[in-house]
Amino acid sequence: MREPDGAENEKMTIILKPLKIGGLTIDFPVVLAALAGYSDLPYRKICRSLGAPFATTEVMIDRFLLHESKLRRFILKSDADDHPVGGQFMGSDPELMVRAAFVIRDLGFDVVDLNFACPVRKVVSRKRGGFMMTQPEAVLEIVRRVREAVPDRPLMLKLRRSFDLDETDAEAFWTIAQGAFEAGVDALCVHARAVEQQYTGRADWNFLSAVKRAFPDRTIIGSGDVATAAEAIRMIAETGVDGAAAARGAIGNPWLFRQARELAAGRPALPPTITEQRDVLLRHYELCLRHYGDRKGVMTMRHLGIAYARVHPHPKRVRMAFVAVKTAEDWRNVIETHYRETAEGPG
Repeated sequence: MREPDGAENEKMTIILKPLKIGGLTIDFPVVLAALAGYSDLPYRKICRSLGAPFATTEVMIDRFLLHESKLRRFILKSDADDHPVGGQFMGSDPELMVRAAFVIRDLGFDVVDLNFACPVRKVVSRKRGGFMMTQPEAVLEIVRRVREAVPDRPLMLKLRRSFDLDETDAEAFWTIAQGAFEAGVDALCVHARAVEQQYTGRADWNFLSAVKRAFPDRTIIGSGDVATAAEAIRMIAETGVDGAAAARGAIGNPWLFRQARELAAGRPALPPTITEQRDVLLRHYELCLRHYGDRKGVMTMRHLGIAYARVHPHPKRVRMAFVAVKTAEDWRNVIETHYRETAEGPG
């Protein structure tokens, strides 16, 4: 039986195995999912420094990958410390998807990651992402073409349980999953909600169990309701999936990965102290300035500071302070005011 979110300090009695995606072996099976607006190079590096063994870029549209732009440079930038890393993109045209896969390969990404799961209405209305869960044969045509074109990189798919919430048999999912593995896909990342649900309601972990039972020798990564480190470990233990992808639970909480490793080792998963939060925020700030430049870097950290506020002892107060940030001086003032050791304690 699943328990409410939290319970970070409960003891786990599960032996976690390394996660395998094709020829890639990842030492710990709790990974950072693709997060639009968050999983850029600076945040991936922060999460890695706190225990994330694998990360994925923000998802891109296939055609945007084919043309040089400032946005493409920001999203696709990586470095020697950012491995292993997956490059995620979405689309519906097999030819464009193949060309995009070449870009991901040629830029040195370790995994080619095809997203057929994004539930954002703008994406679905343009017949990309989660819309493709209604088009299983079109998905499989893309998968076969990409696998044939890029045989030298692990290939992963992001799928949802179904498109419609009332589609109880998930027929399209099973058609895609079986056909994808037959075509040579190395792993599936399965979000256990329907596309129509977006992120509402509880994710159906029983469905993840069914997927793993159907494909016991294949790599299945679960997604959905990994809000805490305890939830990540519990998902693996209860469903049998090979790994758990932390998405919204990792926004503003890169300590989730350290906590998951602590829980797996039988140790308590302690929340970050104010000093630890301050150190990470300052390091993240410097990474953002180098990545984006001064102006965009500050505004990016304003956005991220709002997310980080949720782990502060006074989340509402700190969130509102970050909302008011307009300059680098404003940002530093928030840190100096709210991230002193005397800010510890409930409130």
